[in-house]
Parts: sequence; structure tokens; C-alpha cells
Amino acid sequence: MENEILDYLSEFITLNEEERNALLQCISIKTFPKGSILIREGDLATHSYFVIEGCIRQYYIEDGIEKTTHFYTENQSTPSYFVKEKKTTAQHFLACTEKTKAAVCNAPDEMAFFKDNPRLESLSRMLTEQDFVDSQEAFAKFVKSTPEERYKDLLKNRPDLINRVPQYQLASYLGIKPESLSRIRKRLAKSVNTEI
Repeated sequence: MENEILDYLSEFITLNEEERNALLQCISIKTFPKGSILIREGDLATHSYFVIEGCIRQYYIEDGIEKTTHFYTENQSTPSYFVKEKKTTAQHFLACTEKTKAAVCNAPDEMAFFKDNPRLESLSRMLTEQDFVDSQEAFAKFVKSTPEERYKDLLKNRPDLINRVPQYQLASYLGIKPESLSRIRKRLAKSVNTEI
């Protein structure tokens, strides 16, 4: 399963044998059952996860209500929030919405790995910066769009989530209630049937 990570990285950089071996020493492959909570709000954020198979949901709980902010699926990694000096605690939850196989790296090992492999640290920084830019653009688009536009965007860009994630979690991700999502889906299905 380690090959998935190496294949993913090979899209951006050619790893030499020493770098490949060092990377494989830094990570462990773990399988988590559906429903596993990987991190809870208030926990010390010491691990990051690269999804090989499955789906990890990031969410917050506000006034007893779960608010989903992201779904990480194949070839995506959860951000690492660990700051050695500050002992950063998580402000969110990470949970598996389905059985998930992931490469897991703890923060001290990751920091030591990057210290010894500056080329890969640069790559990691570049990918993190790109993820940040993408997140900022997605947030701006989210704020300016209607719930129906958000759903259409989801259908276009992440259609796999429709059948993989419970409707109430999708609704939360779109910033609406489940019944509103049901109405949007019915309306769109009706307009497609009308056009045929």
C-alpha cells in the first residue's frame, strides 16, 4: 500500500532510493473502521493522515450541531496542525465516514524526516500552500453561491461524495438542512426529467 503514496509523490518529484526508504520509515499504514474518530476537539494534534482508500470527514460542533467543513478522500491528506512549541490542540474532529486505509505520520517523525530531506520539505510546503489557496478559493465561492449552486458544484467536482456520505453530512457541508438538500435534489431531478 505504500506504493500509492510513492506514486502520488512521483507526480511532483522523482524520489531517489534513500528518500523512498526514509519516507516509508516515517509512515505506517493503518486501517480504521467506519465511524472511527481520529481526533477530537481539544486533543493534541500530533498526526496527519494520507487517505489511500476511504473517506475522512472534518467537522466542528457548535451549539451541539455538527458542521462539516471537509471530506478527505483518496490521494488527499489531512492538514497537520502540530506546532512543537505551542502544543497546538485540535479545534475540530476527524472521523472516518467509511472504512479507511491511510498512511499515518506523527509530528515528531515528520519534523525529523523533513529536517533530513529538505527537498521533500520544499515539496510539502508547496503542496500545503496550494491546498491553502484552493481552500481560500473554495471558501470564497461557497460564500458567494446559493445552496443550489453549491450542490451543482459538488455534483460537478466531487460526485463520488453523493453516494459515499450520508445526506445529513452532505447538507452540513453545503451549509443547509437535510430537508433543504432533499428539496434541491427533487427540483433538479424534476428539471432534468422535464428537459428529456
